[in-house]
Formats: sequence, structure tokens, C-alpha cells
Amino acid sequence: MQFDDDARLDTSGVKDLRGRRIPGGRATVGGGIAGILALVIGLLFGVGPDQLGLTGEPEPGAGAATVGEVQRSCLTGRDANTREDCRTAAVVRSAQDFWGQEFARRSGRYSPASTVLFTGRVDSACGSATAAVGPFYCPADRQVYLDMDFFDDLRTRLGATGGPFAQAYVVAHEYGHHVQNLTGTLRRAEDGRQGAGSNAVRTELQADCYAGVWARNAVRTPDSATGRPLLRAVTGQDIAEALDAAAAVGDDRIQARYEGRVNPESWTHGSARERQQWFSEGYRTGDMARCDTFR
Repeated sequence: MQFDDDARLDTSGVKDLRGRRIPGGRATVGGGIAGILALVIGLLFGVGPDQLGLTGEPEPGAGAATVGEVQRSCLTGRDANTREDCRTAAVVRSAQDFWGQEFARRSGRYSPASTVLFTGRVDSACGSATAAVGPFYCPADRQVYLDMDFFDDLRTRLGATGGPFAQAYVVAHEYGHHVQNLTGTLRRAEDGRQGAGSNAVRTELQADCYAGVWARNAVRTPDSATGRPLLRAVTGQDIAEALDAAAAVGDDRIQARYEGRVNPESWTHGSARERQQWFSEGYRTGDMARCDTFR
């Protein structure tokens, strides 16, 4: 993936809380297998950690906006081409631009979401969570929460090959949940059911499809500041990285890796094949209307 070197990077959609110490409280998710299983439950899920049963005691003020490293160092598209955190900020900007324009095209109104970068532990309107929960979207405050160390976990603990577009897929998936929240479909996952045909799985697969829709359209979505697309190129290798990451977080792949068996009745995200299939459908068509996983 290649961003416009000369574009000025708008980082207003990112709250950088990395390195900020959250006093008090206790981590409710341990390391090792316990941490992995918590990550399996929470990974790329559409609800906050309070609904996952992984909350700790909330710490007041932890979600307040601050000027962090992203705001100081991520100034242009060139920075996004050379730094992981700047790349994340650029994907956020690109996703916001695309969905804002797509909602307007469909006579809707898009409300922006922020991405919160954190280290170790974070508080949200959905509760307090450790990094072991994995990336999540909180519908209560309409924010995406992401510990950048997760991308290392994606490779070392979940077996993905990694790469820049694997990271872009994760961010775009979470913004897919924001789109679901705005359109009302995210509520379908709140029935508490699990299993291969559950609404929880269908919600995750739709977010994968929306990530593919963004990937198809990003290279022709004009940046709100420059009028030129912020993302200049998406290659076959980029899509291969996204598909590899989608497979790595399939329920069957994770269960086989860490439990030694596959149990579709406990799925919450869908199989590796399904996750690849729905990202591919979004990327092939570029049309959010083709992402009806509930039909």
C-alpha cells in the first residue's frame, strides 16, 4: 500500500494514549493460555469489554483526548509510508473519508469515530480492558481501541504473515463495526448467542465485507483536504496480506491452534474460509449493499 507522500496527514481521528500510565485497578486477563483465550473471545469483536465479561474497575478520565506521538510525528503521507503508527492514522483518515462520502451518496449522515491507541490497559465507555482483549469497537462512545502490539501478536501468536495491509484490514474491520452501529445492524449481535449461524458471526463477517468495500474504494476516494486519494495504490500482495490475516482470526483456525479441536457451536466470528470469502466479496464488488450476511 502506498500513501500520497505530499498529503498532509489529518490525525484528528486518533487519540494517542500510548505510554500513559493508568493508576489503580487490576488487569483481569492474564498472560499465557488465559490471555490467548481472552483474545480469542474479544478479538475484532463488535462490542466493548463489559459485554465480554473482561472489565476491571473503571478509571476516570482515561479516555480524554491528548496530544501524543502520532500528532507530533505523523504529519504527511510520507510518514504513513514509513511508520506503523502513522500508517494506522492514515488508514483511519482514509476510512473516515470513504464512509463519509458513501453515506452522503446514499443520502445518509456519517458521524466520525476516533481510534484510541493505548498501551497495556485502557478505559472506555464499554468498560476497562487490557491489551489481551485485542482490538475492539465500543458502540457506547463510538471509538475503536487498539494496542499497536497486537500486530506482533497477529504474527507470533496467531500465525499470520503480517504486513502493512494486514494492519489496514484490522482497522477497516473495526470501522465496519462503526458503520454497523450507525446503520443499526450492530444490535443484532446483542442476543448473546454463539455458533456458526449466529448473529454474532454474521455481524463479524459483515464487518469483514465492509473492510473489503473500503479497500476497493480507498484508491479513488478523494481526501477531504487535498482532493486527491490519500491511499494511492493497493496491490495484489496487499490483498493477500489482508486475506491471510482474515484466515488467521477465523474461529476454526484459532480453536485448532490453541484447543486442538474445532467446535462450530461456540463460534463468534466465523471460519477462516468465511472471513476470507466476505472480505473478498466486499473487495470484488466495492458495494456495501452486497454485504448482507444476515440474509
